[in-house]
Amino acid sequence: MSEATNPVQPASQAVQPPLLSVVVPVLNEADNIRPLVDEIVTALDGVCDFEIVYVDDGSTDGTRNTLLTLRKSEPRLRVVIHDKCAGQSAGLRTGVMAAHGDLIATLDGDGQNDPADIPKLLKAYQSESRSGRLMVTGHRVNRRDSWAKRRASRIANAIRRAALRDDNPDTGCSLKLYERSLFLRFPYFDHMHRYLPALAKRENCAVRVVPVNHRHRTQGRSKYTNLGRLLVGIPDLLGVMWLIRRSPGDLNSKEPR
Repeated sequence: MSEATNPVQPASQAVQPPLLSVVVPVLNEADNIRPLVDEIVTALDGVCDFEIVYVDDGSTDGTRNTLLTLRKSEPRLRVVIHDKCAGQSAGLRTGVMAAHGDLIATLDGDGQNDPADIPKLLKAYQSESRSGRLMVTGHRVNRRDSWAKRRASRIANAIRRAALRDDNPDTGCSLKLYERSLFLRFPYFDHMHRYLPALAKRENCAVRVVPVNHRHRTQGRSKYTNLGRLLVGIPDLLGVMWLIRRSPGDLNSKEPR
């Protein structure tokens, strides 16, 4: 893993860390890079200080070159590269660890999540976060996937909600916003990105669900199949159930003065 860095700025030009880091893991999404980056910039310009952290998870198409070229004209874009494909959860973790912002917003790199919804999630977070930790998750009310994919997702969500009691209608929506420090408390495992609301509640974090837009994929193709999700989903679900049962709960710890 390596980060493609921008030219080093003189100390006098050093900037403060942004409030928000938008983390986007991608695999073979060359044609979706530039339009999505443009949409993120349009959505957040004037809303808050932000950066965009793309993680190229070992792409074999033109994704890496597209990102490196675009980085030259967009100083808020940072690029982290996996030498080989490690999966979406690994890409997410790499991006969060590399991020400079206190807050993390995540979305898929296929263009189906709408960056215009990020300010909505940020507003929800800022209106309620003073009472404690808060994760804001998107709910794709009108999904633009195939019937088979929507059906499989409904079944998986129903099973997960019954088993984990996370009260989340769409945990598979990648559009989420939370504190970087919260994510770093989560136990890491492959496919953890599907269970973030449950892991947040394990850390006594409130979860707020916000309806968001969903769009058809116009470029590239999905990296998942319904069967593939099923094969890994059952062992993962059992593992998360175990983690929740073994949670120490709220320790109410504080540092002595």
